[in-house]
Amino acid sequence: MAGSFYPADPGELRRSVQMLLDSVPREADGAFAYIVPHAGYQWSGPTAAHVYSRLAGREVERVVILGPAHRVPLRGAAVPTVARWSTPLGEVEIDVEGARDLVAGGLAVADDTPHALEHSLEVQLPFLQVLGFSRVLPVCVGVAGADAVAALLSVVAVPGSLVLCSTDLSHYLTQEQAQRADAVTADAIVRLEPDRIGERDACGRYPLRGLLEWASNLRPTARLLHLATSADEGGPADRVVGYAAVSLAV
Repeated sequence: MAGSFYPADPGELRRSVQMLLDSVPREADGAFAYIVPHAGYQWSGPTAAHVYSRLAGREVERVVILGPAHRVPLRGAAVPTVARWSTPLGEVEIDVEGARDLVAGGLAVADDTPHALEHSLEVQLPFLQVLGFSRVLPVCVGVAGADAVAALLSVVAVPGSLVLCSTDLSHYLTQEQAQRADAVTADAIVRLEPDRIGERDACGRYPLRGLLEWASNLRPTARLLHLATSADEGGPADRVVGYAAVSLAV
């Protein structure tokens, strides 16, 4: 996705990420999970920065990233088989042992195919790399029940791990329609009500519903950090995509 969703030149990419991080206030909140968008940095980067600015200085053993399968039909969840992924900023380590545990428990399959062209996971990596995070467990989620995703999270969301759920919100509505629809979705998120997330409300609805199902047992405070659309960042107002940044903290 380098050269399309984010800059391919390492220097330009690092500067772009740092500028986004510097554009929002830094507020440490100690959240255990976040919801973050995944479009091109031009469009969703300013919203994503509201999550990543809060991770500066955090020390975690690994970051678990859940994202939807956009390009490959998938039922359930898939984890990579390889030990490393790379971006223009270098390599990141895949938690191979954690991936194997999910496969052994019947919670995911080992398959690189859904990951190969999946931007929802990849676009998170440069932000993490600039912040010094180098170990991740990417999980591509296809059609799956919220309970199945919640079961997966109950295994991997252990102390020392941070969870990112990658999703955009409404797609290709007018600005006015998107703002109304996304406000309803954001309300469902902060109230931890996964059953209110409809088919057209979020492209990452399956991991998102699962995250909310799992988190509801922890009784966290869900805080909407930022809500925007591509039109807010200069895109056309007649065909927009919605973005949200949300934190979940106990």
